[in-house]
Amino acid sequence: MRIAHVTATFPPHYSGTGMVCYYNALGLAQLGHKVTVFTADYPPCQPAYPPEITVQRLRPWFRMGNAPFLPGLLHLEGFDLIHLHYPFYFGAELIFYQAVRRGQPYVLTYHQDVLFPGLLRFAERLHDSLLGKRILKRAAKVLATSWDYAHASRLQGLLRTKPEAVGELPNGVDAERFHPAIDAEALRAQYGLGANERVILFVGALDRAHFFKGIAVLLQSLAHVRDRCARLLIVGDGNLRTAYQRHASLLGLGERVIFCGRVSDAGLPAHYALCDLLVLPSTTMGEAFGLVLLEAMACGKPVIASNLPGVRSVVSDGEDGLLVQPGNVRDLAEKISMLLDHPQRRQEMGARGRAKVEEKYAWPVIIPRLLRVYEEAIGARGRRS
Repeated sequence: MRIAHVTATFPPHYSGTGMVCYYNALGLAQLGHKVTVFTADYPPCQPAYPPEITVQRLRPWFRMGNAPFLPGLLHLEGFDLIHLHYPFYFGAELIFYQAVRRGQPYVLTYHQDVLFPGLLRFAERLHDSLLGKRILKRAAKVLATSWDYAHASRLQGLLRTKPEAVGELPNGVDAERFHPAIDAEALRAQYGLGANERVILFVGALDRAHFFKGIAVLLQSLAHVRDRCARLLIVGDGNLRTAYQRHASLLGLGERVIFCGRVSDAGLPAHYALCDLLVLPSTTMGEAFGLVLLEAMACGKPVIASNLPGVRSVVSDGEDGLLVQPGNVRDLAEKISMLLDHPQRRQEMGARGRAKVEEKYAWPVIIPRLLRVYEEAIGARGRRS
């Protein structure tokens, strides 16, 4: 099968959507399919990719945030199917145009709703009403990362009018790369952490596009955590980092917070191994799943996450992690303190999380399901022809 994956972001630019695309493409190629990824040449560089996949990094005419305009997407020919990772402003419209003009089938992964702040919200809603709904309706299959998110998101309309067009396929994790046996002692020394200091980890972008990550809530919660040996490591970077650092200083957190900046792919697993627990304190449905939850669970770590549609489908509350009310500083502080105070419970939750990852979220479990979706989409097109 000849498959094109189309995504706005892709490694080395770190994002959940880009990482899902990467592992989708690699898993399919390893099964013998010819896979080409089309993405933006951003950041401008010449990265090395596995030989099984071909990556076409197209030069954008312009970009707005993480949305590049790539006219090269109008020339995707010779593929049995296109897999569009959505949302992708300026890219999804071109794939839709090709589908209308050439009858080219595409499968769409619906990663999350776009929720712009302020006045941009009107443009977002206008796009959804004029084009977004048509892009979804035209897809041979729309894959939600969870039914929970699908029923709460902008997929509701499609579920009402064309329920057979929607399916569920969760995101996955590389359970061989992320595992509980990783040695993090060198990293502990690098950050100057004592043996008695416990580590709370956050991993995510610190830019305006990811304003919903809830870092301000996490910092305020840390100020209420009783354990003064608790340290917060924030992995990630972006144009809001300076504001978050200033916020931490104003809260008097001082050395209790370490801003790690961007961490290489090779160095990321050790950061999960270093931590005692991971927190994903997102505040809106801009967060639809939470890949970092899977990465932490794969490393045998308990997680705390906001009780949001989609996110709560990953965490079994009280079993492998805890759910908190979005934006509730006191609730988050209490849950962090509870896990820090009970090492045995942390260990048990981490073990259950690892077992769930192996059973449900490892890529070798997910890729065959994706392949069946492709086969059904191509078969349906053949029957219509």
